This record gives sequence, C-alpha cells and structure tokens, in this order.
Amino acid sequence: MLGFFFARIKTVPNHEREKNIGIAAFLNILFTFIELFGGIWTNSLAILSDALHDLGDSIFLVTSWIAERQARKKPDIRRTFGYQRLSLLAALFSAIALASGSLFILSQAIPRLLNPTPVYAEGMMALAIVGIIFNTAGLWRLKRGHSLNERVLGWHLLEDVLGWGVILVGAVIIRLSGLYILDPLLTLVYSIIIIIGVSRNLKELINILLEGVPAHIELDHVKEGLLKIPGVIGAHDLHVWSLEGETDIFTGHIVVEEKLLQDSDHTRQLIKEELTRHHIEYSTVELESKNFCSGVECRLPQPPRD
Repeated sequence: MLGFFFARIKTVPNHEREKNIGIAAFLNILFTFIELFGGIWTNSLAILSDALHDLGDSIFLVTSWIAERQARKKPDIRRTFGYQRLSLLAALFSAIALASGSLFILSQAIPRLLNPTPVYAEGMMALAIVGIIFNTAGLWRLKRGHSLNERVLGWHLLEDVLGWGVILVGAVIIRLSGLYILDPLLTLVYSIIIIIGVSRNLKELINILLEGVPAHIELDHVKEGLLKIPGVIGAHDLHVWSLEGETDIFTGHIVVEEKLLQDSDHTRQLIKEELTRHHIEYSTVELESKNFCSGVECRLPQPPRD
C-alpha cells in the first residue's frame, strides 16, 4: 500500500482536486449514516464495523478537502512552507479514530463469537449492494484526478468496495445456511485488517512528522548517485525529508573539484538533475572545495588517524 501511496504522479489544478475530494466526501458521509442505521436495523456488527471505517474515511476526506482549500494559500512569514502539512494532521486524526473505533468493535465482536445472535441477512445483502455502488461512485470520481491526496483516498474507497463484497458474500452464506457466527467472524477479520493497515500507515506518518527519510528514498543511493557526477569528490550533511508525503526536500554539502566551482550554476544543475532521478523536487545545495568544510559533520570530533 505504501508503494502505491508514494507513487509519483502528475498534478492537476488544485480546484479540480478540491472538487473531486468534496464530492467523494459527501458520498462517504451520506453512506456512513445509512450504514449506522443499517447496522442497527440488521443487528450486524460487520456492517457497524464498516460504518466505523467509513466514519474514519469521512473524517479524512473532509479534512483533506479543507487541506486542499488551504493549500491555495501562499507561504507567509510564519509558515514558509505553506499549509500542505494539514493533510498529515487529517491522516493522524483519521488513524486515531479508526484504531480506537476498531478496538471498541472488537470488544463487541468477541462475546458474539461465543454466543452468536441472529442477523437480518436480506438487509445485509441490500446494504452491501448499496455500499458497493456508493463507494464505486466515489472511487470513480477520485480516479479522474492525479494528485497523491486523491490517489490515497481512492485507495481507501477501493478497500471499502472490496470490504462490501466480502460482506455481501457473507450475508448470502448466512441467508442460505443460518451460520450467524459468520457476522462476528467477518467483524473480527475486518477490524484486525483495519488495525494492521492503520499501524502501517501510522509508522510512515510519524516518520514524515519527524522529518525522517521517506520510505521510497534510499539515502545511500542518493549519495552514490551524487558521487558519480564527474568532479564531485564528496558529500556530507545530507538531509532528505518530505513535506506531506508527496513533496520531497533535500539539503546537503557537496565537495567538488576547483574547476566545478568556477561554473557553479552548471554544477548545481547537474546535482539537481541527479536528485530528480530520486524523486526529489526541491533541493538546497552548498558547494565546497576539498579544503573547506562548513557542515555539522565538520564540527564533530574526528577519530584519530593512524
């Protein structure tokens, strides 16, 4: 999923992304309320579990829509990087809501494993079909866009389509066999999958918030690529982080031969072209000669030479 999450994609106008996410959010919120009433109506924990999942998605969609609107604002003297990190706050809030809700649903599902209660299978089948239609409509709308935000949200809706497919099959089996234990079993499996997915995404989210190297970038490979540029003899104080999971940033000190310092603009261009191959769009590069070092690593105690 993270490979898909961080796929490099072309961009479209912000207002189009905002419109796509807004429509998907409206559809998701509407169906979340349908699920909540439907879960109570059918006495199905599996549907209530999916309603909780959709509630988390709705929170993420709404906050992402707000983030897209705020992203129009230009950087200012207080927020020099702009407002793009609002999407990270949306993801964090959604993840916490999903994890907490899933744990609560699990606490309700385990007793039903020991003592299954009847569910309204026909109602479950009807809701599953409506769920597939609603989520497919939202997915189709987001697939028209190309931004990372739209692709991530589209992946959430694709999971929902597959989840409703599983509920539909389970409801058919319950209707034909009367195996009511399938409902808490589906709830158990679905909740565990949600928790695993949330924990996986939280790991990378926390890494981004701590300005760690993004999962799709290998810093050693970046350094190796820089050292292959003719005339580059060293690189230190290299830092790579991501603004919001899509925009990758690099800073570093590059040690070059004297002749490259004479045409520093061309040298920086070569370095930036190499960084672009690693999906790094923004970079700040300081060129140094081999006799000069100004980075943090230069001020650290050096091991004694033999």
